[in-house]
Amino acid sequence: MARTVTGTHSDVVLKKEKSNLRRSEFYQGWKRFKKHRLAVIGLVWVIIFCLAGIIGPWVAPYDYRTGDFLAINQGPSWQHIFGTDNVGHDMFSQILYSIRSALIIAVGATLVSFLIGVVLGLWAGLRGGIVDMIVMRAVDFMMTLPGFLFALILVILLGRGYWSLILAIGIPGWAGYARLIRSLVLGMRNSEMVEAATALGASQAHIARRYMFPNVIGSMGVSLAFGIPGDLTQIAGLSIFGMGLQPPIPSFGNMIAQASENILGFPWLLYFPAGIFAITLLSFLFVADGLQEAFSPKGGQ
Repeated sequence: MARTVTGTHSDVVLKKEKSNLRRSEFYQGWKRFKKHRLAVIGLVWVIIFCLAGIIGPWVAPYDYRTGDFLAINQGPSWQHIFGTDNVGHDMFSQILYSIRSALIIAVGATLVSFLIGVVLGLWAGLRGGIVDMIVMRAVDFMMTLPGFLFALILVILLGRGYWSLILAIGIPGWAGYARLIRSLVLGMRNSEMVEAATALGASQAHIARRYMFPNVIGSMGVSLAFGIPGDLTQIAGLSIFGMGLQPPIPSFGNMIAQASENILGFPWLLYFPAGIFAITLLSFLFVADGLQEAFSPKGGQ
């Protein structure tokens, strides 16, 4: 009984020490992140952008389907702070709905790419041999394909709804995550903790879940932060090519494409959506850069 109690107490102490170590690592990483001024500014904008996407439909002064034909192509005013378009849509409301659409598709597509890449990367890194060779040849094949062209073909096949765009953008993007995960797993596969777990008869699924995934999640967080702006750009690109969300659902790409035809006469139609979109992309990149410096192995040097 004494041995059992002692063993249980040791396990509890060990878990507390690991938990404290992780908190300490996160705290040190956060301190390094805060020193990156552009990353902090970018994080503030990203939070505002995400909040706008969440609450936008409830705070938008006008419905995105409602047009005022008596207020066509009006410039910014107290009634329409971003002006109106060529059918009388309030541009501020259109942008709020576009933020929601962009977030749903970009986050969904990034998660699809991430999940596929994590599963295949862990599988290839742990199993090795023929499995590793097949997965890596698939990665090489996907990396040689133009991602935007692949997404465009998938949209043509699947349609222009939310789920179709999430899959069309997410499926071609898994290769980069798989390659990164595999390299991280190969670096840990011969570590003492993994060898000890293998000697004790732990399954590969248990090793992946218990040891591999928690130790690569920091690097994957940085990759996700870089992946979201890439997917946002693809969404806008598909919309500009007429393969984004079906109107009247607003999107940044649709607004930018339509505004470019009348930029000389009604420049606000382009300035506001293009400006907000550009600031958002830069903010995500600043945050990703800050995370990379804060949580990379060299971040503390």
